[in-house]
Amino acid sequence: MVLGMRVAGRSGFARLWAAQATSNVGDGVYGTALPLLAATLTRDPFLVSVVSFAEWLPWLLFGLLSGALLDRWDRRRVMWTVDAARFAVVGGLAVAVLGGRASIALLGVVGFLLGTGQTLVDTGAHSILPALVSRDRRRLERANGRLVGTQVVTQELAGPPTGGFLFSVAGWIPFAVDAVSFAAGSALVATIRGDFGPAADGPGAGGRPTTLRAEIAEGLRWLAAHRVLRATAAMVAVVNLLASGGGAVMVLFAQERLGLDAVGFGLLLSGSAVGGVLASLVAARLARFAGTAGIVVWTMVLSALAYLVFGLSTSPWLAGVMFGLCGFLTVVFNVVLGSLRQALTPDRLLGRVISAFRLFSYGSVPLGSLLGGLLARTFGLPAPFLVAGVVIPVAALLCLPAVNARTIADARAAAGLDPDA
Repeated sequence: MVLGMRVAGRSGFARLWAAQATSNVGDGVYGTALPLLAATLTRDPFLVSVVSFAEWLPWLLFGLLSGALLDRWDRRRVMWTVDAARFAVVGGLAVAVLGGRASIALLGVVGFLLGTGQTLVDTGAHSILPALVSRDRRRLERANGRLVGTQVVTQELAGPPTGGFLFSVAGWIPFAVDAVSFAAGSALVATIRGDFGPAADGPGAGGRPTTLRAEIAEGLRWLAAHRVLRATAAMVAVVNLLASGGGAVMVLFAQERLGLDAVGFGLLLSGSAVGGVLASLVAARLARFAGTAGIVVWTMVLSALAYLVFGLSTSPWLAGVMFGLCGFLTVVFNVVLGSLRQALTPDRLLGRVISAFRLFSYGSVPLGSLLGGLLARTFGLPAPFLVAGVVIPVAALLCLPAVNARTIADARAAAGLDPDA
């Protein structure tokens, strides 16, 4: 049996899409309220960055394990079960804030637990997508574009100003909203029909005994041997290491350098969503026009220039425009690279390869968060953005020998796909 062959096609994707949109709204509200709450507890950039560190640390610790488990288990069941558990965790945080018992330590623990769940849910959603829409490049790019575009609208456009406003009303309300969104998303995923268990040639197929360690190692070896995906994983690791440093102290930068309040901070975060919405609509067309390799490399180079201007800005309007440009370029990059990775990876390895990729891409985020906090504490709040603006283009250009039109065409041909698609 091939993974997901009995899925109800468009209906399955529509339910996944709705579940992601629902959860994304709560994530946007939560993602704005959490740093605002941290900033009310401390003004130390490093301590504020610790909350972000804890939130992303699970990708470094458990990302590979999560991918291996998703290749063994029913991916749909994992997703709805984990989101049900996250409903309880965020609901508990809302109660703690209401009772005046919030602390940096508590925010770190909650962030760690939610991030651990995210390693399973996020990887699971990307792993079942080819079963829902096929591996056709254009279908994958359209589906990824819809998911990313919806995420931008809900999590980055609607969520942040809503979260800032709700936080200004009462600190516990945004977390209660996020808890409800997890419950709704869990219920929607549970209604997707089909079989999302292990593929016929997956781990343990044919009676061959396997171990989690061996399965994880197989995914790592496959990624390490793939020239294109190996190079893009290294590039994304460097980019996220540096970009996350600015994100970790963004709330302090917005308040102290740009002079924004809670609602203004939410609106600033929404700036990237404006560009992201447009990007989700044109990403597939841009890929056909500029080519996959051109998109992967040059979106990073241009994003770095936007980071430089953002870090030097004292105007909320200019900062918002630069953040919008970053959002546009990041969404185009994610849609194109995500579709390429899904198309090139065998289904039996998809969960493990995605998690191995994210060991580098997301695993660098907690380290970058601490680095950003240290840079901001030592050299000032603009420092993380300026360092990112200088180093990211170098990392992108170093990948050109491995990520270009010829190497991508060769990789598609090796995967049995049309190299000229």
